Amino acid sequence: MGEERQEGGRTVREYELVARDAEVEVAPGVFYPAWTFDGQVPGPTLRAREGDRVRVTFKNEGTHPHTIHFHGIHAANMDGTFEIVGPGQEYVYEFDAEPFGMHLYHCHTTPLRKHIEKGLYGVFIIDPKEGRPPADEMVMVMNGFDTNFDAENEVYTVNGVAFHYQRHPVEIKKGELVRVYLANFTEFDLINSMHIHANFFDYYPTGTRLEPTEYTDTKMLAQGERGIMEFAYGRAGSFMFHAHVNEFAELGWLGFFKVEE
Repeated sequence: MGEERQEGGRTVREYELVARDAEVEVAPGVFYPAWTFDGQVPGPTLRAREGDRVRVTFKNEGTHPHTIHFHGIHAANMDGTFEIVGPGQEYVYEFDAEPFGMHLYHCHTTPLRKHIEKGLYGVFIIDPKEGRPPADEMVMVMNGFDTNFDAENEVYTVNGVAFHYQRHPVEIKKGELVRVYLANFTEFDLINSMHIHANFFDYYPTGTRLEPTEYTDTKMLAQGERGIMEFAYGRAGSFMFHAHVNEFAELGWLGFFKVEE
């Protein structure tokens, strides 16, 4: 939730994000020369409550100019479009957290495609003032990696490591509400998708309304599209989840929920 402080009777959440060039392991033994926020892809999840003041100090320790563009509502000079931050420079983004929902942040420096596919993106959650019902929460960012630099992805993942949740299933409890903040940052492909086995979920597009619009087991998302999934499993066991684009699943975007009594 960031460092919290009170200023003038309101809550301020302060974050620091650092752009760094880093080798990241995107599949067992496969390393990718990424541009990162804080050395990881996706970047850290930022979170605030609607109405909070958000202050993000951005430091560029990479070798290329970068910015941060936050999805949401803010002033023009906080948009990360023209405020280019060169290597060794820093910039402070400050704005009110609005509207509530699941938002994104990413570099908006040209060529934009390169800065996205190299890994400069993350999730920015703004909780409604009244909160959401208690749940076991997780963020899932769908993405891909062009490991041979041919402008096509060779590896697909959720949260940056191929087959991670196949080797390390997500443990959840039977009957407990699960809330997944799902986002798509896959470059080079028009869509990505999420499918859960043996269950359906309520879906809240962008999370900006408190009522679901769909009850389904598969959701297709374009790049930058995101939403909130809520579901519970009524039976114990191992249940698969994966992209319902077969190529993506076979190249890494596949995992399991391990539902326990």
